[in-house]
Amino acid sequence: MAEIVSSSDFQSKVLDATEPVLVDFFATWCGPCKMIAPTVDEVAAEVAGRAHVVKVDIDASPDIASRYGVMSVPTLVVFQGGQPVRQAVGVQPKQNLLAMLG
Repeated sequence: MAEIVSSSDFQSKVLDATEPVLVDFFATWCGPCKMIAPTVDEVAAEVAGRAHVVKVDIDASPDIASRYGVMSVPTLVVFQGGQPVRQAVGVQPKQNLLAMLG
């Protein structure tokens, strides 16, 4: 299951990670976010050990969403070496998420 990170641990869990990190920017009120949540959790289980998958609630951590220009949810961003390298907006199939992680 994907871990929820906030402003207080985003640096250590995402930016300082040595593995790729898929970040699911979501909101609790977002229907498409609820649709993609099981897929995100499946990807998290499948890539465990070689990548991380985390979630950021844009209402709880608006500073992070703003910093990375998240304008709609769900937005999925892969970070490598502390930098965003791939991004997708909207509900995505599992294969797309796995491909984003490489």
